Amino acid sequence: MADKRDYYEVLGVSKTATDEEIKKAYRKLAKQYHPDLNPGNKEAEAKFKEAGEAYEVLGDKEKRAKYDQFGHAAFDPNMGGGYGGAGFDFGGMDFGDIFSSIFGGGFSGGGRRNGPQRGADLKAYLELTFEEAAFGCKKTLSITKNVPCDECEATGSKSRTSTTCQTCHGTGQVKVTQSTMFGAFQNVRTCEKCGGTGKIITDPCGSCGGKGFVKKAVKTEVQIPGGIDDGQTLSLSGQGEPGKNGGPAGDLLVAVRVKKHSVLKREGFDIFSEATISFTQAALGDEVKVTTLDGEVSMSIPAGTQPGVSFKLKGKGTEKLRGSGRGDQYVKINVAVPKKLNEKQRELLQQLKVSFGETGTIKNVTEKKPFWKK
Repeated sequence: MADKRDYYEVLGVSKTATDEEIKKAYRKLAKQYHPDLNPGNKEAEAKFKEAGEAYEVLGDKEKRAKYDQFGHAAFDPNMGGGYGGAGFDFGGMDFGDIFSSIFGGGFSGGGRRNGPQRGADLKAYLELTFEEAAFGCKKTLSITKNVPCDECEATGSKSRTSTTCQTCHGTGQVKVTQSTMFGAFQNVRTCEKCGGTGKIITDPCGSCGGKGFVKKAVKTEVQIPGGIDDGQTLSLSGQGEPGKNGGPAGDLLVAVRVKKHSVLKREGFDIFSEATISFTQAALGDEVKVTTLDGEVSMSIPAGTQPGVSFKLKGKGTEKLRGSGRGDQYVKINVAVPKKLNEKQRELLQQLKVSFGETGTIKNVTEKKPFWKK
């Protein structure tokens, strides 16, 4: 919220301004920066939105009081809904409605053109095993979406024909002149008669109702790249809803969920696991079996291995996205200490204690050979 300008500064009024002064200031800015009067001007569009946001707060007595007390933080959703329970999301605000409520209409915000329109994106979820995510795989998804109607060959008409709309003369849009207190303004709107297509269908298809498309479950094959991680999303270009008037299809966004592994954990492209050995294995060294993505492998434990140390198994991690090779696996060593000892074991450990001392350093021993080789 720190990058937002003060709302009073945006409207150019003082903090003691009356409701009428605030409304008047907003009218002036809204007229100056309205998109219909500044087509294609991104700066003007941003200022129009900023002014609308400021008026949304200062034009409301309750919101203004909270703003005067807490500033922008009063409407910050990250502050737990704002102070005093007030929280506002301006991302979806229709500033045209605010403007229209003050001026009594006169601005449409522009109309859709009778041109190519991109299809909507579709979303899907896919659950993978730990190994499938690590190495990649192929999956088949069933997606319900609009597909061309076979009955009418996507024309929407039983006879596959249509006539030119007489309201917009085939352009898909109409010009409307409206009078306001600031004068007359001419707007371009989507033709309501033909819905912006420029064509009229007199005999709608019974299967699609004249739309030219029907909902259908479509099987889509998805190639999952090796190394994809939980929470990542794949974008399949052109696999979404079909476009209109010759526009491109939208995309299919596949959100990935990866199941947990019973032994292995993942960080980036590296794998982490643990291995538990006895204190004699740690002291004398040994070969142990370790679970990896490639199955069980043997790992050498050198003599004198300390608890908590980790060994690297190079190239035993996941495949790398958009790269070559694989990550590594790190195995942390845990040393198990026996909870119960018999008398013989206790005697042997006491001899070890005498031989190694309290610090673990070997002392001079008079025996010709180690006691455990007797």
